[in-house]
Amino acid sequence: MPSAATSSAAPASSSPASSRTAVTLTPRPLVFITGASSGLGQALAAHYAQKGWRLALVARRLEVMQQWRQALNLSEEVCRLYAADVSRPERIRAVAEQCLAEQGLPDVVIASAGISWGVDTAEWEDLEGMQCIWQTNNLGMAASFIPFIKPMRQRGSGTLVGIASVAGVRGLPGHAGYCASKAAAIAYCESLRGDLRGSGVAVVTISPGFIRTPMTADNPFPMPFLTDAEVFAARAFEAIERQRSYVVIPWQMAWVARLLRILPNGLFDAALAGRERKPRQPH
Repeated sequence: MPSAATSSAAPASSSPASSRTAVTLTPRPLVFITGASSGLGQALAAHYAQKGWRLALVARRLEVMQQWRQALNLSEEVCRLYAADVSRPERIRAVAEQCLAEQGLPDVVIASAGISWGVDTAEWEDLEGMQCIWQTNNLGMAASFIPFIKPMRQRGSGTLVGIASVAGVRGLPGHAGYCASKAAAIAYCESLRGDLRGSGVAVVTISPGFIRTPMTADNPFPMPFLTDAEVFAARAFEAIERQRSYVVIPWQMAWVARLLRILPNGLFDAALAGRERKPRQPH
């Protein structure tokens, strides 16, 4: 992975009049992050900023990102902001092309934008809510990657990061929309990783457990191993730098995920019987 502090020295001139070595500074690496106005996306942006990276941040709420950039005293040259809803592929394509023109090809692209609410699969009105979840969490992820895949292949380097969830391991009652979307995100990133094998472009899937963000604030059920967003961002950064193919954060939830995978259906269903559910989308 590129380092924010790298530089390359050109050979000294053979001219007798030249007594200094010319130094060419390598541009700071660039990360493109969706869902950057809050939650995991904002925490990741802050951590990358601390590491000296240039930022290309995407979210619907431009004014929130502007306030955040001002609070961190980041210049527009270092941190460019793009207003877009990832559920609208044409908007993501437009801001991606704008990023390429203004900042160049990112070294890392992180699809962090996501939405979540409870659903009742017996209610027709909740079908629209499920569609919204899938449009954002799945098609939005693909739309965030597509503009950069061919240029990264041509360059022979780059990292695509999909933020999935431990909720994608098994389906939870009342969470059909979100769990299905995250299971699809995991499978999509796995397929993409195979497609890009040998190209120099890495695909990293990160499955968070319970992270303290606005998305989890209204969860009415216990959240084991609840982790601060800043801690998540630091561990995610390390995993991305190492180009790990799949990682669960915090690590304790990786063991929970393994247990969920092998738990017989009868025991799994009994364990979740009567569990409180996330509020449904307001209609």
